[in-house]
Amino acid sequence: MLTVTELSCRHGENTLLRSASATFPAGCVTGLIGPNGAGKSTLLRLMAGLSVPSSGTVLAEGRALSTLTPQKRARMLAYMPQDIPPFPPMPVREIASLGRLPYGEGATRAEYHPAVERALALTGLQALAGRTADQLSGGERARLMLARALSTETPVLLADEAVAALDPAHALAVMHLLRNLAAEGRCVVLVIHDLLLATRFCDQLVLMKDGETVTSLPPSDLRENILRSVYGVTTRRIEQGWVPWDLAKTPAGERFHQIVGT
Repeated sequence: MLTVTELSCRHGENTLLRSASATFPAGCVTGLIGPNGAGKSTLLRLMAGLSVPSSGTVLAEGRALSTLTPQKRARMLAYMPQDIPPFPPMPVREIASLGRLPYGEGATRAEYHPAVERALALTGLQALAGRTADQLSGGERARLMLARALSTETPVLLADEAVAALDPAHALAVMHLLRNLAAEGRCVVLVIHDLLLATRFCDQLVLMKDGETVTSLPPSDLRENILRSVYGVTTRRIEQGWVPWDLAKTPAGERFHQIVGT
């Protein structure tokens, strides 16, 4: 379980996050949702220990993240970034095995570790294990980053837009995968923009806007007025999910009306 309390982050004169508080339970898929610039990626990086907060605390399984050594933190939390850098001409299997670095395993042992085999299988990359990573498509590269994170076998997985670059079939497969990881008792937190996938697969949603956590609730409690106030859009409900439909007459929506000239 992860808990953030009164977490703030500044970069120069800019406040990226202010007094964010939320709990991310084990055995649960939590979706971080909100418009661009809301602070979702900043919060995820702070939770991963990759950025230092200006104030506030992050607790991982009851322990302050700041007190953990880098190795212990790496064995507790796996992080999948939003921006995927170009891969060198290394085999897919070798890059996936980098997730075993926190355990100090030799290269050969790490490459054929059962956790790496499982990660490649779960992400549909077994057939590409011998291909060099610089030949992968954007969606395949995203799945490889997820495989690297999975190979660490951490109790916490933090994923920033894990399905953004994927086609519908692979996006659904990854969301089912994250649900299965949560069913194993892991804490899964992901930044996600697809409201329909978020409301269908997440157990909990943390809504963010302007660097603040607005509310935390199960998808079943999400309402049109909440989405309108956060995103500036109207929505329509399809079964149990919500779909953005049009720009709303709110300050946020009006800004986009001016841009598109409607």
